[in-house]
Amino acid sequence: MSKKIVTFKYEKETKNSIRYKEVPEEGTAPIVGSLYVQKWFAGSSKSIEITIDKKD
Repeated sequence: MSKKIVTFKYEKETKNSIRYKEVPEEGTAPIVGSLYVQKWFAGSSKSIEITIDKKD
């Protein structure tokens, strides 16, 4: 089992959601890429963090 915190920054706004782009750690490939979050939850956040808990 391993946990990974992935950081995303604001990319653009769509009709009902906000698209965030992953900021990968230096020298690594993106894990998720882009992430869409509903506006009612994202609010005016310019960056978000997601924790991925991988069960082995």
